[in-house]
Amino acid sequence: MRLELIRHGQTDWNSHDKLQGSSNIPLNETGRGQAHEAARILAEEGESWNAIVSSPLDRARETARIIAGDLGIELGDAYPELLERDYASREGTVADTKIPDEPSGSFPDIEPRESVAARGMGALLDIRDTRLPLDGDDSKILVVCHGTIIRFTLSEILGREIGHIHNAAANTVEWKNGEWRVLTVNGTPVDQLV
Repeated sequence: MRLELIRHGQTDWNSHDKLQGSSNIPLNETGRGQAHEAARILAEEGESWNAIVSSPLDRARETARIIAGDLGIELGDAYPELLERDYASREGTVADTKIPDEPSGSFPDIEPRESVAARGMGALLDIRDTRLPLDGDDSKILVVCHGTIIRFTLSEILGREIGHIHNAAANTVEWKNGEWRVLTVNGTPVDQLV
């Protein structure tokens, strides 16, 4: 099974570097264009996708809906585990310091990194368990969610840090021989990452 983890398109909060977290901020026109561009790139790759699923937040769901329409594939379920990291009292603000892994200092109530990574890993297993019976071992599913949960989940699988996840960029993971493997980050093969 192969999953293509795609960060939603841009929102107005993204364009102003505001922390969105679980706030339900819609795509802007740039974000809608990014979703169409992601669909164009996916179509050019010539893969046959079984379905697209997403986080339940509007920005992810709309990105998924646009890609599904452009590719002519099923818009599948929304998975609550795919929600973005909860920044709590800091949502809607611009981070003035590096965001810590655990609640502290000026981020007293953010969701801990371990919790986000655990949700991400749980979501991958949930998608595997719900889609494999429908689509079979060779299924290819697009998964639209959020930058931080993608970054923490990929880092968890790789056992090392990765950088920023770009809006509408594809990140490939594969379930093979009983484990997840990361194949690409932001479209770059993992063995080429610095």
